[in-house]
Amino acid sequence: MADRYLHVTGTAPGRFLTRRLGLPQPARLRRWSLETQSLDGPLLHLTAGESTVTEELATVLAATGLTVARGTGQASRPAAVVLDATAVATAAGLGDVHAALHPVIRSAAPGGRVVVLGVRPSADDHHQAAAQQALEGFVRSLGKEIGRGITVQLLRIAPGAVASAESTLRFLLSPRSAYISGQVVELTGAAPDPVTDWAAPLAGRTALVTGAARGIGASVASVLARDGAHVICLDIPQFQDELTRTADRLGGSALPLDITADDAAEQIAAAAPGGLDVLVHNAGITRDRRLANMPADRWAQVVEVNLDSVLRTTDALLKAGTVNRGGRIVATASIAGIAGNNGQTNYAASKAGIIGLVRSLAPRAAADHGVTVNAVAPGFIETRMTAAVPFFIREAGRRMNSLSQGGLPVDVAETTAWFAQPASTAVNGQIVRVCGQSLLGA
Repeated sequence: MADRYLHVTGTAPGRFLTRRLGLPQPARLRRWSLETQSLDGPLLHLTAGESTVTEELATVLAATGLTVARGTGQASRPAAVVLDATAVATAAGLGDVHAALHPVIRSAAPGGRVVVLGVRPSADDHHQAAAQQALEGFVRSLGKEIGRGITVQLLRIAPGAVASAESTLRFLLSPRSAYISGQVVELTGAAPDPVTDWAAPLAGRTALVTGAARGIGASVASVLARDGAHVICLDIPQFQDELTRTADRLGGSALPLDITADDAAEQIAAAAPGGLDVLVHNAGITRDRRLANMPADRWAQVVEVNLDSVLRTTDALLKAGTVNRGGRIVATASIAGIAGNNGQTNYAASKAGIIGLVRSLAPRAAADHGVTVNAVAPGFIETRMTAAVPFFIREAGRRMNSLSQGGLPVDVAETTAWFAQPASTAVNGQIVRVCGQSLLGA
């Protein structure tokens, strides 16, 4: 269902009326397309304190394809601002953050990007830990106040591993990250796998997407195919016609299969004789009802599909070596698993379980199999399911985020594709919310 409010506020009378009434004024987001592949304007590179990574970071920023300007006053209308705050180690040093961004924040172009670079808070130096943790509160607050469709993120890089941030900076400083804001991404020091062609980083790779017949799953499959992957589209046999149409459109393969089947992992392995480079657990269901009114079967169905099947198939595919070394596993969590939701104790439990899976498995999968494990946590995404939500609840879902609008399935898909890239080796154990910085939850 179209967001009519977003359309109205895009007109001059609509802007005037909503401004007078103090209503949300969402900016129309610029997402990736063949015509809009990069941000429109320069990148302003700023530094807080005496950074030791300035030149290395400058090289990585230049690789994004944006024109890089150094220092305050060097770009009058920057499309992106990157502040290197890796050297901030005291409370007094936070003044350098203010001094760097205060003069330029109003001049950032609509739909722009602000990325603050930090490091992990120290376990041994509580002054450094306080200063670096302060950056998180700063970024989340700036994302809520900046407006004009501008997003703000905190990226923590590992010492001596600036080069590992290239795929993440390419993503965050592009139209692909339009609906992500207020997020904290922490990178490991793992060296990135090489990318021959950034326009098709998944060329020659095989991906499998569950729940791919329609909605978010179909969008994920489409973006992975756009990035060069051969995509195996999996969904339940009842959706075989839609599944086949999706797979045929993408030049992929259809695998009608109930992911909860006892032999699901064996059937997946048989469908991918060369192994999988990308495994996306997207299949999910809801059976909403308050706990006092929820029978055991409604609870069990949701946990079985959304969590238990993910655990079983992931374990089996890793053990069998079906997920190739250098592979990527991406699971779909939800903001409901972070903030909870009325009438969704089963769903929220299953999605919080996905977060627990990722945090526990990621370091072991990297060490034992050379595989990264991450999760995307969607907020309010415009799908058939949300179109059926009652009007006032739907409008609340759309407006209660820093961007004042719902996301699109492609926003989840672009995030998944970033996780899936070979150059994203350092992105591991991350849960990234695609929610426009929802005002619910952390």
